[in-house]
Amino acid sequence: MRHLIMAVASMALFAGAAHAAGNDAGGHGHGDTETMAIGEPGEAAMAKRTVTITMLENDEGEMLFKPASLKVKAGETIRLKFVNRGELDHEFVMDVHDEIMEHKELMAKFPEMEHDDANAIRLVSGATGEIVWTFANAGDFQFACLIPGHYELGMKGEITVSN
Repeated sequence: MRHLIMAVASMALFAGAAHAAGNDAGGHGHGDTETMAIGEPGEAAMAKRTVTITMLENDEGEMLFKPASLKVKAGETIRLKFVNRGELDHEFVMDVHDEIMEHKELMAKFPEMEHDDANAIRLVSGATGEIVWTFANAGDFQFACLIPGHYELGMKGEITVSN
């Protein structure tokens, strides 16, 4: 989160909003190696499972992640592969509820801010990317697209980490 706050401060000073576009390297970057409640960046060689998450909008105006829920085991390392099949940019941020809501508020103020958080990725339409993550602690966590308006249109989900 400290990288997110530094990004906001930088944007306030320089007003030149940078746009983080996803790529095969992960979009937002993997600069924060500090362990979070949800875990930490994992080593690709340790990932025993890959989950593909599709980002999209539907004809009813909803914005969605498919699947909208994940179940993992504490200590498990997973490769999360992302495909943005929508017409708009989307992002994926995973964390505890309070951190998701804090990030959502910052995004409302600075919608084009660039991130450097290992637990997040932003992809332009048609792009792909991945996050390799080790889920350290059992508990209930969330993921969301925090581009203004997307969360409210349904772009959120749950991660259940069990022992």
